[in-house]
Amino acid sequence: MTHRLTRRDLAALLGAGAVSRVLGASQARSGRGRVGTAEIPPHARPAAFSRAVGDAVRRSTGMDTAEAAFRGLFGRRDTVGIKVNCLGGPRMSPRPALVEALVEWVAGAGVERSRIIVFERSSRELETAGFTLRKKGGASLCYGIDNDYDRAPTVTGKVASCFARMVSTTCTALISVGVVKDHDFAGVSAGLKNWYGVIHNPNKYHDSNCDPYVADVVRHPWIGGKMRLTVLDGGRAQYQGGPAFANRGVFDLGMVAASHDPVAADAWAWRMVEEERARRALGTLEDEKRAPRFIQTASRYGLGVGDVKALKVVGA
Repeated sequence: MTHRLTRRDLAALLGAGAVSRVLGASQARSGRGRVGTAEIPPHARPAAFSRAVGDAVRRSTGMDTAEAAFRGLFGRRDTVGIKVNCLGGPRMSPRPALVEALVEWVAGAGVERSRIIVFERSSRELETAGFTLRKKGGASLCYGIDNDYDRAPTVTGKVASCFARMVSTTCTALISVGVVKDHDFAGVSAGLKNWYGVIHNPNKYHDSNCDPYVADVVRHPWIGGKMRLTVLDGGRAQYQGGPAFANRGVFDLGMVAASHDPVAADAWAWRMVEEERARRALGTLEDEKRAPRFIQTASRYGLGVGDVKALKVVGA
């Protein structure tokens, strides 16, 4: 039996604090289309990760300090889920040191460490990508969804899926941590498509370049209503051959990007992939009939700014 979200369901989500607090309404509006970036080499020391993540998030919010930016995004009552994309294995997944730096910033905002959860579709994928599993203790918790899904699917747009209880029940705030890479069907896999990892049947939603399915997953209140931040590890990126790691398509981008606007974050990643393809005299993703149209669909849904030319990228 499928379940369509009713107005009562939506009201309950709102009342439970599932909608982002994000820096007040006026600042949230100003954050639309804004992407903060910072330099981070492929082989960086731990201190560099903390500085780069803090700088990127600060620039994305327009706040004076990283501490203020994270306090505006997260509060003591939150349970924060950090969804990492580990499909690319140890060579094309978010680096554990970067995620650890992000955890420290979230904890610095007052969130209890036992309520910060780094997660992925499976514990096996986390371990393969270099993460240490923890169901208690440590700087944060870290474990896989491991088939713990809602018993009944819900419908949003053209997607009918059972969502992970991690996002439907456990977490009040979400962060997407992806990489910048090509995708053979979707065109680009960065922050938005990362959320395919929280539904039980993502294999059903790869037709038509994953459009509108990626946008439909993200606009579900259990994702769009809770997502506070997207962080992209662009130390190394991939312009061809994704979503799995393909050495022939890897290049050093040397950046981390962050945004409260999840659509803008993906639009920025799209730009980075296209620029590298152009440098290598490759055709555009449009030429290959796999432009990431889900980005424009997400923008039409009101989830953020999808026009690459309209982005406000704030770097050093």
